[in-house]
Amino acid sequence: MPKDDAPLKTDDAATGKRKRLSRADREQQIVAEAVRYFAEVGFGGQTRELARRIGISQSLLFRYFPTKDDIIERVYEEVYVQRWSPAWEDLLADRSRPLEYRLQQFYKEYTAAIFEYEWVRIFVHSGITGITFHHRYIKLIRDRVLKAISVEMRHHCGLPDDADNPVSQREIDLVWQLHGGIFYIAIRKYIYGYEDREDFYQVMEDSITTFLTGAPAIFEACVST
Repeated sequence: MPKDDAPLKTDDAATGKRKRLSRADREQQIVAEAVRYFAEVGFGGQTRELARRIGISQSLLFRYFPTKDDIIERVYEEVYVQRWSPAWEDLLADRSRPLEYRLQQFYKEYTAAIFEYEWVRIFVHSGITGITFHHRYIKLIRDRVLKAISVEMRHHCGLPDDADNPVSQREIDLVWQLHGGIFYIAIRKYIYGYEDREDFYQVMEDSITTFLTGAPAIFEACVST
């Protein structure tokens, strides 16, 4: 195990020798292992064990991240913030394309980014153990996806969308059913270990078709009340 002030080293596969890592590479190594570690054991996992897995002392770990909360915040940035694409918001708002196409393309791209072991398990662990960053992510989904789809559904149905008719909680709840149903596929796969499939595109298409078939009547009721 390296001394606290020693440069972190790793094996060079080409030479078989140990090589020094830059501070940036060292930090990224810690973050990558933290993502794997917390996805596996949850946020109750101890920093001492995390350091052991990396091959460094706990005191050296804290030189990069002074507290466990600092590590968790960096994990959030790595797993959630960096995977968010602003282009998704533009896609949902692009009325030159039919809404069905936009929803299909959005969920195809979105699930390609989040349907993986670390993303899903860290998200679930954050809710179970009281780590609050999932609140931020849910707010992001509500503000940039659910409300956007609600607005586009109104347009799709020929309904008004203005200051006198703000999107209602009922409309957002309806879109939540679509979004949550698609996300539950990932829960079945990465939490329950129930799904062996890798391609879920057809079930997502079916969910979107069902939503577009049944939702207009409820949106109309929401706007008329």
